[in-house]
Amino acid sequence: MAQIKASIKSIRQDIKITAANASVKSEIRTAVKKAIAAAGTEQETESLRSAISVIDSAERKGIIHKNNAARKKSRLNARIKAQKA
Repeated sequence: MAQIKASIKSIRQDIKITAANASVKSEIRTAVKKAIAAAGTEQETESLRSAISVIDSAERKGIIHKNNAARKKSRLNARIKAQKA
């Protein structure tokens, strides 16, 4: 266990930040699943917009990398188009 005050504080902050980031990542997964499930229904555009908004928000906060966000959005659009056809 760390004995330096700064190290102890750093560990404490890491735990909080990790929990917050995990929550946002979970929110992304949930939004993507809802968007895929809504493909071909009336709520498709709304759920797709919502999922993309959540992904962009996580990107702005620095929780996911911009390339990761772009990849998620691209794959989501591709899956929804594939389900329509």
